[in-house]
Amino acid sequence: MELAGNTALVTGSTSGIGLGIARALARAGANVMLNGFGEAGAIEALRADLAAETRASVAYHPADLSRPAEAAALIQACEARFGAVDILVNNAGIQHVAPIEDFPEERWDAVIAVNLSAVFHATKAALPGMKRRGWGRIVNIASAHGLVASENKSAYVAAKHAVVGLTKVVALETAEHGITVNAICPGWVRTPLVERQLEARAQADGIGVEAAGRLFLAEKQPMPRFTTPDQMGAMAVFLCSDAAATMTGTSLSMDGGWLAR
Repeated sequence: MELAGNTALVTGSTSGIGLGIARALARAGANVMLNGFGEAGAIEALRADLAAETRASVAYHPADLSRPAEAAALIQACEARFGAVDILVNNAGIQHVAPIEDFPEERWDAVIAVNLSAVFHATKAALPGMKRRGWGRIVNIASAHGLVASENKSAYVAAKHAVVGLTKVVALETAEHGITVNAICPGWVRTPLVERQLEARAQADGIGVEAAGRLFLAEKQPMPRFTTPDQMGAMAVFLCSDAAATMTGTSLSMDGGWLAR
């Protein structure tokens, strides 16, 4: 298995994109540290199911990534449990939508803390071990909104643009240490959160969920298909593999042609 013997920490991995990536990395042979919010019993069932399905060693840590000290503690906990953080996937994110003049300051601070500052704090804590071992992979989950903008998403767009820039800086600083740092920029991914948005739109417009999905996609993407969490996972595994050993500082779009327009 491509990643056997490595340990991957995936933030925001109790559902959606993060879970898809964690599952793919575990299937590729990596030990996995999960992180995210949810009900304790449900998370334990998820952890146990993932371990049974993949035969990987899977652990969980409940760090709140809006708190810098907890981001660093998450890295330390993973190193204590598995001996290393070889692969760091910075995926955790939150969203708030409002015109900028109505955007609550506390929501701005929260989005920046989780979507951007947590990437910095986790990366800073993980890099010494990666440099010491002479190998590491950092995959930042940015967004199409890390490359272009949409109305009413000032904090999210600002954070994701900054993640793309931070990816380039860390790639340059680690280029001689056997470490690669890349960002994935997805368009619409069919996660439970997006599924709820589709259901709400379908109800409001009096149409089916699939019809709502087509309308949803058509607003941004020429290709009328959602990216799946499993596809995101496959891309992350590729970026961690030897095939991508000289790819660093890149931002890879998985957006159904969104940026081609």
